[in-house]
Amino acid sequence: MAISSLNVYGILFAGWSSNSKYAYLGALRSAAQMISYEISIGFIVLNVVICAGSFNLNTIVLAQKKIWFIIPLLPIFIIFYISMLAETNRHPFDLPEAEAELVSGYNVEYSAMTFALFFLGEYANMLLMSTFAAILFFGGWLAPINFFYLNLIPNPIWLSLKIILGVIFFIITRATLPRYRYDQLMMLGWKCFLPLTIGYFIFTVGILLSFNWLVN
Repeated sequence: MAISSLNVYGILFAGWSSNSKYAYLGALRSAAQMISYEISIGFIVLNVVICAGSFNLNTIVLAQKKIWFIIPLLPIFIIFYISMLAETNRHPFDLPEAEAELVSGYNVEYSAMTFALFFLGEYANMLLMSTFAAILFFGGWLAPINFFYLNLIPNPIWLSLKIILGVIFFIITRATLPRYRYDQLMMLGWKCFLPLTIGYFIFTVGILLSFNWLVN
């Protein structure tokens, strides 16, 4: 999450230092989105960690040899993908740069290379979150099924294909959904996703303890 947080911190300071009320409001929106959705993403990651029994990414991937975590953790996977859009400031949660309200928001006073760096950070953030989704829920570099011919395909190709699917999801979402209002965005993060992720975490721990499936 370090790159994601650095991207938002850069947006926050850029909006403040540009001495424009539109840019500053866009920066504040970006900081508020980061706080509200990173907490939910944190509890989602804890669900995966408790199932794998480790914070090690290699162990999390290998724990999905029999079944990908998307199947038992489908409800929080859906929450993760929606939170992923808000975390990366992508449509329909691109409120820090809403043209109709903030005249492009935090980047309104920037041009040339400084403007390009904002979008480099944003698209790097998309790749980062797609990689997280592939590792946490889609078995990382593992093939969909343990089949001889599929195992001949190199592991980096499987991981790359899953990352590309995540990026395609970002593009399709931008083309199909309308933008949320800001109060709707905050309500979704604090009143819906946070209680649901905490509740599902308690439910997951309860199931693992009840059936003695908890990894030591």
